[in-house]
Amino acid sequence: MTTTLILMRHAKAVDRLEAEDDFQRGLTPRGRSDAGDVADALAALDLKADIALVSPAWRTRQTFDQLLPQLGSPTLEDPMVLYHASTDMLERASREVLGPSKTVLLVGHNPGIGGFAHKLAQRCGATRQLPMGYPTATACVFELSEADLLQPSFVQCINPKL
Repeated sequence: MTTTLILMRHAKAVDRLEAEDDFQRGLTPRGRSDAGDVADALAALDLKADIALVSPAWRTRQTFDQLLPQLGSPTLEDPMVLYHASTDMLERASREVLGPSKTVLLVGHNPGIGGFAHKLAQRCGATRQLPMGYPTATACVFELSEADLLQPSFVQCINPKL
């Protein structure tokens, strides 16, 4: 049984000086457009999310909202621990919800989300497939046999800026 894990960095947000605080930073028009492009690319892969782990920050929630029309109606979990979570924290949060034949979407922040994607890519020899720095709105799709994060298979990296 195969589990699918989608790791996405939030889309382009307004500058820190344009928001009340970092947590409240929303998406720019380009960010909304990029997130929509990623949603279309995920739909082309025929992916529907069962569970979405989303940082509660405004920019990650808005990114998730742009994906929803294409990704179905996943169960949303948005614990505060996902806000600027480390790579290890994101891996632990993923392990808690992974299961057979599930598709899990994780929308987070750099450096944690990019670090997690690069860690999985390294495990399956796909590091060259990922962009340096993991730009905003980048999403990587991995398949996990038996929901095992130790032996992922790389499916695709979506970078709307290319």
